[in-house]
Amino acid sequence: MKTLIAYLTVILLFLTTTATLAQTKADDALLLDMYQSQRYAEAAAYLKNIYTEPITDTRALSRLGYTFQMAGKLADAEAYYQRLYQIDSTNVSTLFSLAGINSQRENKTKALYFYERITTLDRTNFRAFKQVGLLYRERNDTLKALKNLQTANKLNPEDPDVAAELSFVLSGLKHTKQAETVLNRALKADSASLFLLRCLVNVTYNAEEYNETIKTCNKMMDLGDQSAQVLKKLGASYYMIKNYECCIETFALMQDIFKTEREYYFTAESYKALKQYHKAIDYFELTLRESISPNTNLYYSEMADSYDELHQLKSTIANYQKSLFFKEKDMVLYALANLYDSKLKDKRNALKYYKKYLESKPPAIQKAYIEYVQSRVAALQGNVKGQAAPTD
Repeated sequence: MKTLIAYLTVILLFLTTTATLAQTKADDALLLDMYQSQRYAEAAAYLKNIYTEPITDTRALSRLGYTFQMAGKLADAEAYYQRLYQIDSTNVSTLFSLAGINSQRENKTKALYFYERITTLDRTNFRAFKQVGLLYRERNDTLKALKNLQTANKLNPEDPDVAAELSFVLSGLKHTKQAETVLNRALKADSASLFLLRCLVNVTYNAEEYNETIKTCNKMMDLGDQSAQVLKKLGASYYMIKNYECCIETFALMQDIFKTEREYYFTAESYKALKQYHKAIDYFELTLRESISPNTNLYYSEMADSYDELHQLKSTIANYQKSLFFKEKDMVLYALANLYDSKLKDKRNALKYYKKYLESKPPAIQKAYIEYVQSRVAALQGNVKGQAAPTD
């Protein structure tokens, strides 16, 4: 009888275990379905319901941390990974998860701590050294960024992001040749990478290696990149080596919306060097137009108003006239005329600027001003005398 009871107990335990395993498989299948359909919030709630506290199983904590992270609940995810970290502070996977979560939460100091922990545990971990280097770059800690990016680059010299960032640091330290070497090594793995070629152009252009810049820019154009960024450096490089025809041709490819004072100036100087003076003058005029703010007239008129409040009439007039030099605005003409008329009693100049105001064809909304000016012109007409210059 005892033997039979023992036998049935074993069978019952076997069936219970089998049923439990079957249920676990079903749960895993359900969880996988949630992951595949990106129902992470639902999966997180599901797991939290299954795993009751206190949770000490590392697999369960890892599942919870990952799922809450994917659900965007970063604080909860970090809490689970912190518990894993307390169990094993040398687990690289946990350290990466904590670093990644803190990066997402913009807590760069904590992210850096965990990435650096990985580099002390694994001196061959490219990804960790890369992230440490990038984080120090964000901090403008050049020497630490350089050290870690160089290590990452040695571990994987073909990675474009590391090559680009390292070249930027080296270029800033005036180590131009080293920067070029880093980029050219990465370009061996991907010679058509416009990203790397753009970095190379920046290095050579800043180092005033104009022939190298021209060579790389032309390669980028052959690959289909005719962006303003490329054309600007290409045209300027042609100008610097006195290839004026190519400079003009290059800038002609740019849309006017992207041209600045610099491009117009180089074009003007190129035409001048080629003795095409009429075109040079046209482009010098465009250079001046681009170099002067479209609001310059407004700034001078506002300064004039301020001087007027201080009763410094000479400075008021000077700034109104400067405003008119850049752009004639009807209300500035009116203000200047009224100043001559009412404060300086200078009828000659008052009449002059009242007439200019009317000639500017002010809008109908200024009807009251127009009628007043017309009456003042009629009153001043034929009654103009020279006046003394105003003083502050």
